Amino acid sequence: MSNLQNLPDRTTEVLIVGAGPVGLTLCLALQRLEIRSILVDQHAAGLNTSRAAVIHARTLEVLEPCGVVPALLQKGCKTIQFRVRDQERILLDIGFSELPSAYPFALMCPQNETEGILESRLQAVGAEVVRPARLLSAVSAQDEVHAELQWPTGGTQRIRAQWIVGCDGARSTVRQSAGIAFEGGDYEEAFVLADVRMDWPLPREEVTLFFAAQGLMVVAPLPGGPGEAEDRYRIVATVAHSAAAPSLADVQALLDERSAHRRPARVAQMSWSSSFHLQHRVAAQVMKGRTLLCGDAAHVHSPAGGQGMNTGIQDAAALAEPLLQALRHGDRQGLQAWAARRHAIAKDIVSTTDAMTRVATASSPLARVARNAALGWLGHMPFVQKKIAMRLAELDQ
Repeated sequence: MSNLQNLPDRTTEVLIVGAGPVGLTLCLALQRLEIRSILVDQHAAGLNTSRAAVIHARTLEVLEPCGVVPALLQKGCKTIQFRVRDQERILLDIGFSELPSAYPFALMCPQNETEGILESRLQAVGAEVVRPARLLSAVSAQDEVHAELQWPTGGTQRIRAQWIVGCDGARSTVRQSAGIAFEGGDYEEAFVLADVRMDWPLPREEVTLFFAAQGLMVVAPLPGGPGEAEDRYRIVATVAHSAAAPSLADVQALLDERSAHRRPARVAQMSWSSSFHLQHRVAAQVMKGRTLLCGDAAHVHSPAGGQGMNTGIQDAAALAEPLLQALRHGDRQGLQAWAARRHAIAKDIVSTTDAMTRVATASSPLARVARNAALGWLGHMPFVQKKIAMRLAELDQ
């Protein structure tokens, strides 16, 4: 990794802000097309928490040209169905084994592992990643963007780029510098996440979504290391209030309250936990002048269905070719088409995940009875199940 602190002002074709999975993917895609780019991130290294954990079929497809899919498949574990339950009762099965893809499954791989694989590939191809450097401002001129970076020591440096791409998350400095509104709202519920080792009675090829009276809870398998027991799981749950990361006892209480009671789970160890309040928002535009937005900088939503990181990676992968046309031929039509399409996809996914969350967290007895009956009816309609699977895998776009 390089540090530009003592170097003079410089230029590049594309400045990418944010070295999460989205920014790393874009940097790889640009490198493959021989587009000069600089990727900057305010953190000295990638975060070691797992956060997003599922990679869907369409995301694996778009990552193929980057050369990282074999490593991801080796690191992750495959799940072939999402199963919706109300404690013991199965409400709906969503199978992936018949998806029209080379990857008929959902791959569980913690985000820190995904980032590590992407970053290793970047190092192998000689791409430039600058850490830790915080973007202070980005000002668009007629034919370039002037960005100012700052290091922890207080030193600054200016970079001139033809395009700047914000992959810097929900609080995006790039988006704010461009004056782009982030439209939407907040969920009343908080979400808690935990990575645990536990004795879990359900099959590991299943991601289980519990639609309980107390709220939504998702239990998904995580890969273990070589020779380790297959007992690692990710737990995501809605809670009424959460000011702090949940303890092991808190996670055990959630499992006792919301999962199958006849076969109780027992948490042995917790490696990481977090809590957060979530939003459902979409940037008013993902292209303004020479500013472009991808990932959480452009859209944030409920974790229902595991769509967030996947949509962001696809934003980035789809952006490389239009940028090439704009840089080499002065043709912005591809960028305009990309912006219109990705903005529409973001709005659709935010709407879909919002609906999923509201259905999953229905609290009144009457609403829950109606929901369970409707899901049971849908469960007997194979074409509906396939449509849902296609939507979750993001193969319907």
